[in-house]
Amino acid sequence: MTTIRVPASSANIGAGFDALGMALSIHFDCGICDDDTPKDARICDERHPATVAFQAAGGTGKLWVRDGIPMGRGLGFSGAARVGGALAAVLQRDGIDVARSDAGRRRAFEVALDLEGHPDNAAASAFGGVVACAGRDVVVVPAALKPSIVVWIPTSTTTSTKESRTKLSPTVSLDDAVFNLSRAALLVAAFAAGDHTVLREATRDRLHQDVRLALVPDTRAALHAALDAGAWGAWLSGSGPTMACACAPADVSRIQAAMPAGGDVRVTSIDDLGATVG
Repeated sequence: MTTIRVPASSANIGAGFDALGMALSIHFDCGICDDDTPKDARICDERHPATVAFQAAGGTGKLWVRDGIPMGRGLGFSGAARVGGALAAVLQRDGIDVARSDAGRRRAFEVALDLEGHPDNAAASAFGGVVACAGRDVVVVPAALKPSIVVWIPTSTTTSTKESRTKLSPTVSLDDAVFNLSRAALLVAAFAAGDHTVLREATRDRLHQDVRLALVPDTRAALHAALDAGAWGAWLSGSGPTMACACAPADVSRIQAAMPAGGDVRVTSIDDLGATVG
């Protein structure tokens, strides 16, 4: 049995709207159905994003999946599923060595990007780490910073990325554009330099977070609680409703205890591997 494992992702990371992403150690597994299909897996239907990507990349047959990433929670479920499905097609057509290669992951990313419409989730899931993206161009930041990542996932709230985008302003002031550009650059530099002291400022945003957080006040409360409990930086994960924060491993317990009721808390880390085939 060959299993494709793809990490979840937290996109935007504050000011990096559609440009920054982070792979997380929460995973989506999939594979091509055969006699060794795992008993705890389920077979994808035609509408599943992994199946759509599998077929778009030229795959034939059925896929099985184990959905370890919650749907509609801002943790990149669709991006991970699409990368996994596309990579399954690469595996079927070109073999395991190609599927494990950078070229194979690149092909899977490009298929997922075409289906997603924005690169940050798919790039993080495909390549791992913290990524900076501009369309098809992706660079994995050589991160010296290795924080724990705590996510607070509301149990009864979901969001639609497509719908939430309709709430955002189509125009941006010069001041807000400069604000976000400077914070996004600061965040990339902070991870590369290993400087956590600027992450609180680097995860601030003026383009999307306030609008989206107004729709999920419990998430906003969780974000402020994480910062008050010592998190280095906190942000709305993707379009929400999940809150993610970066912190020192020693502060995880205090931040967990500070999270509001009505949500699940997961302690994760940055997944540096990206999509794997094994």
